[in-house]
Amino acid sequence: MTFTPENIFFLGAVLIFASIIISKWGYRFGVPTLLLFLFTGMLFGSDGLGLEFDSHEDAQLIGMLSLSVILFSGGMDTKFRDIRPVLVQGLTLSTIGVMLTTGITGLLIYYLSEWTRLDIGLTLSMSMLLAATVSSTDSASVFNLLRSQGIGLKHNLRPTLELESGSNDPMAYVLTIALVETIVSAGELSGLGLASKIVGQLAVGGLLGYLSGLALVWIVNHINLPNASLYPVMVLSTILIIFTFTDMLNGNGYLAVYVAGLVAGNNKLSYRRETNTFFQGITWLLQIVMFLTLGLLASPSDMLDVLLVAIAIGLFMMFVARPLAVFLCLQPFRVPFKAKVFLSWVGLRGAVPIIFATYPVIAGIEDAHFLFNVVFVITLLSLSIQGTTIATCARWLGMATEESKEGNEFGIELPEELGSRLSEMTLTDEDLVYGNHLADMHFPEGTLVMMIKRGNSIIVPNGRLELQKGDVLLTIAQEENTDNATSMPSWHG
Repeated sequence: MTFTPENIFFLGAVLIFASIIISKWGYRFGVPTLLLFLFTGMLFGSDGLGLEFDSHEDAQLIGMLSLSVILFSGGMDTKFRDIRPVLVQGLTLSTIGVMLTTGITGLLIYYLSEWTRLDIGLTLSMSMLLAATVSSTDSASVFNLLRSQGIGLKHNLRPTLELESGSNDPMAYVLTIALVETIVSAGELSGLGLASKIVGQLAVGGLLGYLSGLALVWIVNHINLPNASLYPVMVLSTILIIFTFTDMLNGNGYLAVYVAGLVAGNNKLSYRRETNTFFQGITWLLQIVMFLTLGLLASPSDMLDVLLVAIAIGLFMMFVARPLAVFLCLQPFRVPFKAKVFLSWVGLRGAVPIIFATYPVIAGIEDAHFLFNVVFVITLLSLSIQGTTIATCARWLGMATEESKEGNEFGIELPEELGSRLSEMTLTDEDLVYGNHLADMHFPEGTLVMMIKRGNSIIVPNGRLELQKGDVLLTIAQEENTDNATSMPSWHG
């Protein structure tokens, strides 16, 4: 079956619906949801139920669109206060770590034919290109698995992974594009030329991303649109403008949208709740569409010829290249040994390497299809082995902790522009020692109790209500008062 205008919407909706239903059972067995989306695409593809899709150009376009929005959304969810303690470590992993992974893996690929009976026959440039496409990591699968099992991480590992995975895609992209251009122009692999391309693209992308983020915040806060639903739509259009404009100026568009997201997420932004809700939904949709598209693009029968080579490279990256890069990058920092081991194991490969592998194919490089199939198998191998053992690894290494709670028991949020914050606390016997009425409790000035949750009931408080142990109080206070309202004992006279 081929795609036509008449059936594309129906087939697309069926694919998305089937992927979501299949992913429900993936949580139970600790299987990465995105891996199931990829398998669903392969199931419906040319070697499965017969849907024909062989356009690398369309897959790349879908991937670029999806990755831009995903990176921006990831930047918005990353808070400076969380990443500040690990800023240098995270950036070191996302830059030097990517280059080390590429260099170590590229040399293995180049010499693999001589050391083993595997017939690869790639030049040094092609070996490095293959390594560069699979050098970035995907944190989405990691956090989806940990969150589904209620597992948090110690030693600031979560912000470290968020920062690394958000900023290493641009680095891998720069390496991939620079190497593709080098091979297409039949030039020699020049370290100086490659370094200048990397520095130039990252500098332009970072600067334009920062300035664009500031401009976006100012526009959203001052435009005063008549419909709140238009704000997230405007932000979405701005993401695409930032990406394309940066690319036109030979900057790194992926870095630009990620930095813009960081700036927007760490400044006061009107209608933040509506924007976050919108991007949570559209990010999931784009991830599903991206993985389904890449799954449809793959031909499992073609991968049999590269299976041994891909497995050898994939296992080397898991057990040698990634751990070596992590330990070398974090050597100057005081990071516990077990934390380094965990960071080494969670270097999952996701959709990004497959998207980057389409660039050599579109550029018409010899052996590009071989490279694409190898990258696809490595991604499947990484998600299957590392993805299914992350939670076990976190517990075994003692890195697992209870996941921090998000939101509140009441499901209520306040617009950020109000300058107020909601807090909740559960009453204990100690809190009620001075009396069991609100009047008996000395709250900081400017703090009000909005609601009380008792069991499954929500109560609007008044002066006659008798408080009980276990009651959950929802309070509202101005920002300057919230630091004083975080612990109940400080409220008593």
